[in-house]
Amino acid sequence: MGVNASVLAIDAGNSKTDVALIGADGTILSTARGGGFQPPVVGIEEAVDALGAAVDRALESAGVPAGAVAHVSACLANADLPVEEEQLVAALRARGWGDTVEVHNDTFAILRAGVDEPRGVAVVCGAGINCVGMVPDGRTARFPAIGRISGDWGGGAGLAEEAMWFASRAEDGRGEPTELARTLPGHFGLDSMYALIEALHLGRIDFERRHELSPVLFATAAAGDPVAGALVNRLAQEVVAMASVALTRLDLLDEEAPVVLGGSVLAARHPQLDEGISELLAARAPRAVVRVVTEPPVLGAALLGLDRTGAAAEVHERLRAQYH
Repeated sequence: MGVNASVLAIDAGNSKTDVALIGADGTILSTARGGGFQPPVVGIEEAVDALGAAVDRALESAGVPAGAVAHVSACLANADLPVEEEQLVAALRARGWGDTVEVHNDTFAILRAGVDEPRGVAVVCGAGINCVGMVPDGRTARFPAIGRISGDWGGGAGLAEEAMWFASRAEDGRGEPTELARTLPGHFGLDSMYALIEALHLGRIDFERRHELSPVLFATAAAGDPVAGALVNRLAQEVVAMASVALTRLDLLDEEAPVVLGGSVLAARHPQLDEGISELLAARAPRAVVRVVTEPPVLGAALLGLDRTGAAAEVHERLRAQYH
């Protein structure tokens, strides 16, 4: 006879999915990992099928029968708009994994993993950039975070494109000189921006490898290049703009509130970026407390699930301790 689980936690990003089954006492019953979650590319049903493979492994490993989970807490990439969350809730509910289903954008998982209660703001900068906030009464703050059309600037891919723009113009004479014209192609063993442009355009270098240029930008800035440094400073401004707006929307601007930083770009702890964020945030939100999240996002999805089920504080603490 199978056992019951309190929460089925799902953290699904573009490249991988983590699943955890949590017992009523906060014990991790099982975990599983799957592939990326990309409904805009493959459609909702096929994307949820991919989730299902990892969920099935977690259920089987724990001896939990399908439908014996109290609540499904899913934090999903590409759930950027409320209408998309509603569609995904319907798709997950149809699978019959749990009695109730809640879907959040995956940025909420990073926020909840980094705070002791559902209160605060998170800015995540990985391939893209996003910001969310929440308070215990259920109010949230968020941005569409779809890209340039929704006012976003930054993220690893965006930084790489900006760096290439300045480097290309420096090489051909349209722009001011910058070491980026040497360091960006040098990363791929090439001797000019023209060679890099050609290699990317003709597919000799996979276009997705542009994200590798983000660390090159930061290294070039750290070496004193003013153009690269200006891009790093602008990212600091964008991070603080998003955080301070979210704090304001949630009436947290004048309170001591956590601002959680996550994603590969912010987690890399680039000194110039860290210092810029700290200085600007101190001016706009002097009581904010900045921290970089190191816990896995699936923990945040699980904690959101325990919030929803009304689990006691010691249950939350027991779960968090297992991820430490």
